[in-house]
Amino acid sequence: MFYRPENGHGLPHNPFNALVTPRPIGWISTRGADGRDNLAPYSFFNAVAYTPPQVMFSSTSAKADRGDTKDSVANIRETGVFCVNVVSYDLRDAMNKTSGPWDKGVDEFTFAGIDRVACETIPCSRVAAAPGALECKVTQIVKIEGEHNFVVFGEVTGIHLDDACIVNGAFDVTTFSPLARLGYQDYAVVRDVFSLKRPGE
Repeated sequence: MFYRPENGHGLPHNPFNALVTPRPIGWISTRGADGRDNLAPYSFFNAVAYTPPQVMFSSTSAKADRGDTKDSVANIRETGVFCVNVVSYDLRDAMNKTSGPWDKGVDEFTFAGIDRVACETIPCSRVAAAPGALECKVTQIVKIEGEHNFVVFGEVTGIHLDDACIVNGAFDVTTFSPLARLGYQDYAVVRDVFSLKRPGE
């Protein structure tokens, strides 16, 4: 099968999301200028550089009460900071509950019953039970093709690790089973890990 996206695929569901998988989930916490916290998952998320450490996520839709975007990007425009919370398998239902198109006045931490703690380097809350979290200051917000498509880049200014996830000096993802996004309504969980040495190592 071959298709051009502008002509459609003819399938019951869009296969594009299922091709680019698995995708890590950035559970993005932000705080607006009004002091209200927001928490929402984004599967267009990844790390993009080591030195300095940097990450990105993209928002691809809008809400009527936020103009051309959603709560996360709107809050980041106001404050210039955000936190990426790592989603463990145990947090899957809470994460999913925060994914709804809730009104901008809804605090998803409270709505989903998620405990929060203050970040150290930025004025923002993070998920207390997350196995890891990345505090970030925004470096760029880039408008890309598409009416509501924005890519947010951030430099990591603080990193939280759950001590229980550090095994023999390494952050061991098998201790918490990170969640990943597949296509459609499907997810995966990382439990099996193997290593490959690069040529010359």
